[in-house]
Amino acid sequence: MLRDLALAEWPHRAGLAALTAALGAENIRWVGGAVRDSLLGAEVHDVDCATLLTPDKVIHRCRAAGIRTVPTGIDHGTVTATLKDGPVEITTLRRDVATDGRRATIAFASDWREDAARRDFTINALYADPVTLKISDYFGGLADLEARRVRFIGDPRERIAEDHLRILRYFRFQARFGAALDPQAEEACSELAHTLKGLSRERIATELLALLALPDPHATLERMRVNGVLGVILPEACAAQLAALGRLIAAEQAQGFALDPVRRLAALLPPSPDVAETVAARLRLSKAQRTRLVMAAERTASDAESLHGLAYRIGQPSAIDRLLLLGADARALAQWTAPVFPLKGGAIVARGVTAGPAVARILQTVEQRWVAEGFPDAARVEQLLTEALAQQPKAG
Repeated sequence: MLRDLALAEWPHRAGLAALTAALGAENIRWVGGAVRDSLLGAEVHDVDCATLLTPDKVIHRCRAAGIRTVPTGIDHGTVTATLKDGPVEITTLRRDVATDGRRATIAFASDWREDAARRDFTINALYADPVTLKISDYFGGLADLEARRVRFIGDPRERIAEDHLRILRYFRFQARFGAALDPQAEEACSELAHTLKGLSRERIATELLALLALPDPHATLERMRVNGVLGVILPEACAAQLAALGRLIAAEQAQGFALDPVRRLAALLPPSPDVAETVAARLRLSKAQRTRLVMAAERTASDAESLHGLAYRIGQPSAIDRLLLLGADARALAQWTAPVFPLKGGAIVARGVTAGPAVARILQTVEQRWVAEGFPDAARVEQLLTEALAQQPKAG
């Protein structure tokens, strides 16, 4: 049973009341994720607003009410109101004039149903009155939400032709909200999977990582593979790699580690640094994400032999990635903090070694033994230094 929207916290925020007063209750409706998630009793992060007012009127009315706005998507009719209790995206009602699967040319509209008709799924086209919180549902979204059914508005093929990314959005929403599958949607996504090739890599990466950030996307990704969708956006993810993802998800859950989409992406790839580099470049991942992906791809079975040594060498997050991907127990690293190596180059110079490459070599030798011995105390490090110095060649 769907939850009463009035029980949610966000519709009662002071900032939203001020925004409603500024724009006029008759001119706006809350729409999209906030409405959908509240009806499901889920946590709400962002609030979106649809309005009959054009962007210039939104800005003017907000300014008169002392509400700051930012033209975050002014070309598509969107401005963002910066409120004390969180930003709100305000978008003028729209209709599509022309689409090519990647971007749309829009015109402003004045009909709520017309605006709803251009949205992707019925569960995303629910509008709430800002005062009464009464829901306007033009395409059966409430029934679909009740049934946990992700259904395109109208013909799935037409919706996908308007924006090819909707294929990936369908699978992400299905993984998050869906129960029974929609055969028409599945067939359309499979038939039009090839159109994903025309999308920017950044848009694909954003959707893929968002899917991998869900609690358990394994079954959905397997369906994407069978339907020929996954092969278009990530051809490296064969059936064996899907099985590896399943094992990783089970390990994360069993060991109490928070899920991580980059780690899960690594599970979908063979353990090859070259492949990881190629995928990171193709998906336009950030430098930090690329480094993490490549580090995970360098895993070997020996990594599980010295957990703390591995974490000291490559960092705790990457060590946990490797161990979980290998199916090893990483819990010993969950609260572990790397110790500080207690030896500095100055101490070696003070023992008679000329500053330069020799000092660096001795530091490295002692540090390697220190790690191998499990990070002993400073007294033992002094002994290790003495032993290392004794092995240095005598000056001629």
